[in-house]
Amino acid sequence: MNAHSVFIIAEAGVNHNGNKDMAFALIDAAAHAGVDAVKFQTFNAERLASKYAPKAAYQKRDTEASESQLTMLKKLELPREWHLELKTYCERKGVQFLSTAFDSDSLQFLLNLDMPLFKVPSGELVNSPLLWQFARTLKPLILSTGMATLSEVELGLAVVCHALNAKNEPAGMDDVWRTWGNIECRNKLRDHVTLLHCTSQYPTPSDEVNLRAMDTLFSAFGLSVGYSDHTEGIVVPIAAAARGAKVIEKHFTLDRSLPGPDHKASLVPHELKRMVDGIRVLQVALGDGYKAPQPSEWDTRQAARQQVVAARDIGAGAKLSRADLTTARCGRGVPASGLWDLVGRSAMRSYRAGEIIDL
Repeated sequence: MNAHSVFIIAEAGVNHNGNKDMAFALIDAAAHAGVDAVKFQTFNAERLASKYAPKAAYQKRDTEASESQLTMLKKLELPREWHLELKTYCERKGVQFLSTAFDSDSLQFLLNLDMPLFKVPSGELVNSPLLWQFARTLKPLILSTGMATLSEVELGLAVVCHALNAKNEPAGMDDVWRTWGNIECRNKLRDHVTLLHCTSQYPTPSDEVNLRAMDTLFSAFGLSVGYSDHTEGIVVPIAAAARGAKVIEKHFTLDRSLPGPDHKASLVPHELKRMVDGIRVLQVALGDGYKAPQPSEWDTRQAARQQVVAARDIGAGAKLSRADLTTARCGRGVPASGLWDLVGRSAMRSYRAGEIIDL
C-alpha cells in the first residue's frame, strides 16, 4: 500500500460460484481494470455457520430461498488446492492475491501463503478471539466496520492493540482494556491498521451510505480510513476516494445475472475499469493541497490579468487622478492592484488613452 495512492481491492468474494475457470476469469477482469489486489474468501462452511443459521434477507432474495445458509455457503467454498494456483496467477497478472478468512483454520492456512496483509470482514470485527488471531499474525490489517457502532470499533481496535503487545491471549477483557489504556501500545496501531467504513447491505441504498462516518472514524482513532462499497454503480466509491479514503473495496462479477448472493450488488468488468480509471484520475487531481499557480497556468496568467493603462490622454508632468487611470490586459506593466498607489503621482511623460502606464 502506497500512502500517496488509493489501494483498490476488487472483491471477487464468492462470485466464482465454485467454478475454478470463473475464478481465473475474475482475476483476468480485475487485472485488466487496473486494481491493486483481487480478494477471495476462504472458509469452512461447517465452521462458519450452523445448520440452524438463517440467511440474510438479500441472500434469500438472490439465492434459493428454501436452502439454509450452511447449504448456500458449502456451494461457495474456495477449495484450498486452488489457492496457490490463484495466487501464482495473480502475480503473473501484476495484482496482489488476497483472501479473507472466516475461521481459525482458514486463517492459519492463508498465513502460509505469505499474503501482504489481512482483511477482516465486518462480521468478525466483534469476534474478539478470531480478531486477536488476525492481529497476532503481525500482518497489516484492514478492518471493515459494517453494522458496527463506534464503541464496537473501539472494542475491535483494543483487541488488536492487545495482540500487537502480548504473545498470549488475554485472560479477560480487563487485560484488553488495560493495554488499550497505554498510549505507547495504542501507537502501534498507526501505519498498521486501516479502518473501512461500510454498510452491510447488498445493494446499499444511497441514503444509508453515510460517507461522513469516514471522518468520524479518522477523528476518533487517528488511523487511515477507507471504504468498502456495496452500492450500485461507481459514484460513491469515487466520492469516498475524494473524501480521503486510502483503500477502496468493491465487489465485482463477470455477470450480474449469475446465481449467488453477491452478483446483483457487484460491478461487471467494464464498470470496474471505469471505477478504477475514475479513482486514478481523481488521486492525481487532488494534488498536494498547496495553493499556487500551476505550470500550465503561467501563460494564461500573463494573458488574462489586467494592468494599469491611461483612461484618457494625459500630459507630461500632470498630477494623476483616479479618473486618469483604468485597467486592461496588456501582458506587462503595473498590475491592476497598483492603480491606487499611482493616484497623486506626476506623469513622467505624456500618455495616449489606452497606453500602458510605465511609471
